[in-house]
Amino acid sequence: MNLERLQDRLGYRFGDRGILLQSLTHTSYGHEFLNEKPLALRDNERLEFLGDAILDVVVSDILLETFPEAHEGQLSKMRAAVVNEKTLTEVAKNLQLQDVVRLGKGESRTGGNLKPSILSSTFEALIASIYLDGGFNAVYPVVRHLFAPLFSAGSDLMAFQDHKTQLQEIIQAKWKVTPSYHLIQTHGPDHAKVFEVEVRINGKILGIATGLSKKEAEQNAARAAIQAVPPPN
Repeated sequence: MNLERLQDRLGYRFGDRGILLQSLTHTSYGHEFLNEKPLALRDNERLEFLGDAILDVVVSDILLETFPEAHEGQLSKMRAAVVNEKTLTEVAKNLQLQDVVRLGKGESRTGGNLKPSILSSTFEALIASIYLDGGFNAVYPVVRHLFAPLFSAGSDLMAFQDHKTQLQEIIQAKWKVTPSYHLIQTHGPDHAKVFEVEVRINGKILGIATGLSKKEAEQNAARAAIQAVPPPN
């Protein structure tokens, strides 16, 4: 593991290398190799819990600063679009956490270092380790730097809308009916399944799309349908 390179990417140097290693340690590794350690130090699960809360605070603060006119509901939706498994996995891959996460033999054999659930959780734990090592003033600029592309002008996340709600409003205004969503198929390995969903009204297909979760696929299908159905006058 090249922890020096990871610290370079983070723009942060750890005073305590042990807390960094713990943040990269999945439960499968701790169970196989670190059973002699106290539970609190065996893996990164507790750090993940803390990191999730820290990300919520920092991202909320950035959103309040970036969107002074946004109301609470809009801010909540934007935060959910930023702090979720898909986005955290992308940030984790940009840091190349897949090359340094410590996994048990079974998880390693099944490509666990590429599972979104493991990468996103490891990233949350890493954020917590920076906080514990250097405090809030250390972790804040790191998160701001890593998430900066998501807050740039033209970012898809910053144009985020609840496409399902928007589509429902359009359809109900035009035809007084509610769209329905149908899972067509799933494909791919268990750790990287792709879901394909179509949205219909009265049996007519309005949009088809895929996603890494059923919820994401439904949002993408709704977005495709919105592009196909003009809004009411």
